[in-house]
Amino acid sequence: MKSVCLNFQIHQPFRYRKYRFFDIGNDAYYYDDFANETFMRKVADQSYLPANKIILEQIIKHKGKFKVTYSLSGVVLDQFKLYAPEVIESFAKLAATGCVEFLSETYANSMVSLNDKELFESQVKAHDDLIEELFGQRPTVFRNTELIYSDELGDMVQKMGFEAMITEGAKHVLGWKSPNYLYCNGLNPRLKVLMRNFRFSDDLSFRFGNKAWNEYPLTAEKYAGWMASLPKEEEVVNVFINYETFGQLQHKNTGIFDFLKNLPAAILKTGELQFSTPSEVIANLQPVSAVHVLYPISWADEERDLSAWLGNELQKEAFDKLYQLKGRMNLCNDKTLLKDWDYLQTIDHFYYMCTKFFSDGEVHKYFNPYSTPYEAFINYMNILSDFKIRLNALVPENAQDQEITNLKELVSTKSKKLDLAETELRKVKKEMTAVKLSQSKLTSVPKAEITTKTPKAEPKKQALKEKK
Repeated sequence: MKSVCLNFQIHQPFRYRKYRFFDIGNDAYYYDDFANETFMRKVADQSYLPANKIILEQIIKHKGKFKVTYSLSGVVLDQFKLYAPEVIESFAKLAATGCVEFLSETYANSMVSLNDKELFESQVKAHDDLIEELFGQRPTVFRNTELIYSDELGDMVQKMGFEAMITEGAKHVLGWKSPNYLYCNGLNPRLKVLMRNFRFSDDLSFRFGNKAWNEYPLTAEKYAGWMASLPKEEEVVNVFINYETFGQLQHKNTGIFDFLKNLPAAILKTGELQFSTPSEVIANLQPVSAVHVLYPISWADEERDLSAWLGNELQKEAFDKLYQLKGRMNLCNDKTLLKDWDYLQTIDHFYYMCTKFFSDGEVHKYFNPYSTPYEAFINYMNILSDFKIRLNALVPENAQDQEITNLKELVSTKSKKLDLAETELRKVKKEMTAVKLSQSKLTSVPKAEITTKTPKAEPKKQALKEKK
């Protein structure tokens, strides 16, 4: 019986405010709180909460036969805590059913796997610790940011203790092979590899509400029928989509929530399909062959490579400048700076700098809050410049920075002493004024009443003189 593996990615970046050149060194707060809260509340109410409700109902209705998998970044969980804690509660309810699996990934949804092994491992551990804390599961299957994968990366992931990894079933990698099998890593066969079926995935993400599509409207029964009609020897269909497909990318009016509600029954009714989580797939199936991926692939755009994030000089410059700081960040213990460091690594910031204007230009434009890639680059680099100043103050890069830091500390110490002295002086002056006022009240005597001489007093004085 074929397995249908439904995987949903959930990630939202912290959006930055417009950070100008003159803010560098003067304002260390980078985030657009209004935009972040507004968007999170909107997507939670329109997508996450109603979709979670439907999935929970279907799990209960089908008595554990309906199973799904989630991949939540640490960054989106941080935003849930701030703006929509009820979303975390709804995922906790799903986790409690035993029919939901959570995948491992990088905390910041970053490209750190391409740059530094130790930092990569650190981010993965931070993410998995948070998943275990919130949902009581320790992930065993890995999903790299944007499904980025290569033989070398897969080997590294297996050595970190993971049993399997999910990536894109890219045509230029598989060739004539089908993504509907379990494969293994080309360098390390101990790592099993699940390949995303982009046809079934994109039918939901991009084509579902398109009235010009020759298969419109797509019903759950038709979708299940397509899967059931696949060659019998094919073993697993991996559908991997953004969770925002439900209610955001495909609006409620398209019927996407009705599709989600009807899908479990339609799949199970075929008698040839069953729902499975990635862990169940790798436990029940054996790899048919190795898949060789010499250069990194992803699930983005037509090229299925890294060009969406590292395809131009702007992106490469920002990426290189960011990770030049990694050595000193290992010596940093400041919690605020470390959190800003995580959010600076989020892959979305590099996506905003993409200069593709052709086949995938409209997709990039849809997700981009900036008017142009150049505006995104300037804003990011301004923030990175301020971040570097703050880092230099805590972990100087060289002797010159150390001297500047020492001078800043000296100036800061003396300023504090001056402020303290001024405070004491004002206090003394206030006390002296109070004492003088008190003494003045004690020593003051009422003035004697002044009498004026009358004109009649002068004749009496003259009479006395004459009498004498």
